[in-house]
Amino acid sequence: MFMKTILQSLFIGTTLLVFISCGSNSEKNNPLADKKNALEKLKTQQNTLTNQIKNLESEIAKLDTSSSNSVAKLVGISAVTAQYFAHYIDLQGNVTSDNISYVSPRMGPGQVRSIFIKKGDMVKQGQLLIKLDDAVMKQSVIAAQKSLETLKTQLSFAKDIYQRQNNLWKEGIGTEVQLISAKNNVQSLERQIAAGEEQIKVAEEQLRATNVTADVAGVVDELNVRVGEIFAGIAGVMPQIKIVNTAAMKVTTEIPENYSSKIKQGSKVIINLPDINKVFNSSVATASRSINANNRSFEVEVKIPYDANIRPNQLAQIKFLDYEATNAIAVNINTVQTDEKGKYVYIAVANGNKLMARKKMIVVGEVNGQLIEIKSGLNAGDQLITEGYQNIYEGQLLTVLAK
Repeated sequence: MFMKTILQSLFIGTTLLVFISCGSNSEKNNPLADKKNALEKLKTQQNTLTNQIKNLESEIAKLDTSSSNSVAKLVGISAVTAQYFAHYIDLQGNVTSDNISYVSPRMGPGQVRSIFIKKGDMVKQGQLLIKLDDAVMKQSVIAAQKSLETLKTQLSFAKDIYQRQNNLWKEGIGTEVQLISAKNNVQSLERQIAAGEEQIKVAEEQLRATNVTADVAGVVDELNVRVGEIFAGIAGVMPQIKIVNTAAMKVTTEIPENYSSKIKQGSKVIINLPDINKVFNSSVATASRSINANNRSFEVEVKIPYDANIRPNQLAQIKFLDYEATNAIAVNINTVQTDEKGKYVYIAVANGNKLMARKKMIVVGEVNGQLIEIKSGLNAGDQLITEGYQNIYEGQLLTVLAK
């Protein structure tokens, strides 16, 4: 009846306006403009009435749930359960090694005589890598040895003189000055021999230094020297020999300053190396105590296990655990909607032998992938509407989609 009355009023109003418009045509100079104005007014009234009709129909449908015209909405539901929930901070980092050796000569640059390795070789700690020119060092050792032999001969003679002088002194022959002089000569030669022995050790060590060995075990990652060239450890800005030990690898990254209270030594971490399709669970080994003033971040290191396929400077995707709850309520983020009052979801509740939609205002927490934590507003056991929730309203009849 209400809709019929509105339509009748609309018809009468339209007729009157047309009649009035037609009656005044003879009194005005521009009848076409008058008719257009009248038409615009009628269209405005018609739109207003149409909107009022639609609003009333929607409100009646919501309130009159027992009407034969009410059609139950087909939805999917799922029981809300308490579950473990975790939130991660996603960052990128680089793989590096604790043991990267840039080999250099111990006694200064030297000319290369022999090379015993090639790039990519696995070497052991102490293994001979290259041989430098040792001709001068060998001559130094020989000279030191001969000098020592001379001193030993002189010492033997000085000891004999001292012994003879001591025997004569006991028989009252000779002077005390002669005895003391002979004794001092022996002691002086003994000191010279001791120094000569040390000089031989130095010369031998210098000779051994011409054998360039590996400081760490690992793979020869760089080899930029050839026989006949001078080996100094660095050629320009490039290392001449670089050895990488992949047994002790780690991932390093920079963490924004605002996470300094959440990420610390011992924090759980998930490392993903996409290039080799490897995932590791680890923890923060070290976290810098200072903030980088340039980028407002701090550095952390995460140990990773040995893997022959892992290479230094590989890209790593790192997930730092900064929040977890053992009995959290979490739902699919797509089921959460927003209006002027805040965030809400729809649940299905029993009303006699029927199911009806109920709007539940909620407070949300962290997001992990497709899950969002619900801090309040939902309880375990609530029947969350997970399908068909987009176009339903409070109190709408529901029918459950068969699984």
